[in-house]
Amino acid sequence: MTTALRTPPQHGERRCYLRGCRLPECADAHYRYMSRYRLERERGSTRRTPSGPAAQRVLDLCAAGWTIGQIAIAAGCAERTVSNLREQRYQTIKNDLANRILKARPTLATVPATTRISAIGTVRRVQALMAIGHSLIGIAEAMGMAHTALSNTLCGRRPTVAVGTARSAQRVYREWAERPGTSRRSINRATAQGWAPPAAWNDDEIDDPQAIPDWTGHCGTDRGWWIHTTLKLPMCQACTDAHEQWKAEHRGLPRNEFMSAMFLARAAAATRGPAIAEDGRELMRLGHTTEQAAERLGITPDYLRQELLRHPEESTGQVAA
Repeated sequence: MTTALRTPPQHGERRCYLRGCRLPECADAHYRYMSRYRLERERGSTRRTPSGPAAQRVLDLCAAGWTIGQIAIAAGCAERTVSNLREQRYQTIKNDLANRILKARPTLATVPATTRISAIGTVRRVQALMAIGHSLIGIAEAMGMAHTALSNTLCGRRPTVAVGTARSAQRVYREWAERPGTSRRSINRATAQGWAPPAAWNDDEIDDPQAIPDWTGHCGTDRGWWIHTTLKLPMCQACTDAHEQWKAEHRGLPRNEFMSAMFLARAAAATRGPAIAEDGRELMRLGHTTEQAAERLGITPDYLRQELLRHPEESTGQVAA
């Protein structure tokens, strides 16, 4: 294991002052540091934070198949630091380091093609493409791999994939995510399994084992649960948990007040209609049919037509007025 080399201290840095240099610029750097430190201490803020969340992030990335070196590169720190976090040797770490570790997202760019990593990102991409109508056979051919091998990965029989396979999945996903397919069988399978379409995934998070798809723009909240229900979208676990928590928090109310609160929550979720109509029109301007636009938005064609009628497009004269 290699350790990232630190550059030697330069004049004008506090590190140089701590090495014994007493040039004015080094003394000024030390003075500025201590001034900020005293101010933060008086305000009750600290420069260190418990290491638990960062350590858990390292463990999650290691479980996903990333090496200590790859995590260190993504976080911009030494491999020894990441290794010590994995071994839980720190009680606290600097806030800046904690933020970099929590935001670290290793990439495949510098990893040898034969290295094996978690298949979760590849599986999610294939599931998303199937959710908008692309067939598994077509995806496998585009990736340059056997249909049975990709099927085994999709079914969880192969928990890891070669980096080359993951790169192929990324390439096909980039090329096809904006283009609905024609396989009704894939759509039906994805609907039955609750697989999220590309629109529900953030490209920066799809490889993260802890990430969840955001079907509604409010997943993980009670509003998200109501949007799922209203639009007849496959229900995600995050919204189910949020709705159960909402009911638990309001369970002590009299029945009339409980029902009133529930009606208000449902009404708040129903305000997504104008956004659906606007997004649908934009997709159709780009050449999509009503059915294709509805698939991209994760709703039924009939629902999209209803929202288009409920929220007609304003004319230029009305907008100018």
